[in-house]
Amino acid sequence: MPETAEVRADSQFEFITFSVQAVRASALEITQIREIRRWTPVTALPHTPRDVLGVMNLRGTVIPIFDLAARFGLGATPANERNVVIVAAVGGTTIGLLVESVSEILSVEKTAIQETPDIKSESTRHSILGMISVDETMVRVVNLDSVLEAGKGVAP
Repeated sequence: MPETAEVRADSQFEFITFSVQAVRASALEITQIREIRRWTPVTALPHTPRDVLGVMNLRGTVIPIFDLAARFGLGATPANERNVVIVAAVGGTTIGLLVESVSEILSVEKTAIQETPDIKSESTRHSILGMISVDETMVRVVNLDSVLEAGKGVAP
């Protein structure tokens, strides 16, 4: 029986889906997520990119907070108490991602993850690792490395 569980684990990914600008069509691999927190105001930093809201103190560690809607060119997310911050780890760095809401956990076969369509925008291809078809919706798998690159120069 353990062999079957190992085979299943090797062939599936689990994702957390979330909403950005009222579109429930983005996801992160669950292994990248450390916690999900309610929105609290952040400390703004001067001369940061538009999608870097500032920093927050997370149990003694200062982490940068990115607005994913702004990062994806969808406009700024209006800050309110219903928003959440997804705390994620990428390349040994912890970051926070402001999103409107977290939706569900998806278990997906590796073969169900489709390549990002060949579009002219290099930044779009770099920001999205792949696409997952769920019911009638295409869910974007976010590339956390690209989010972190957008905030280069921001000390975590």
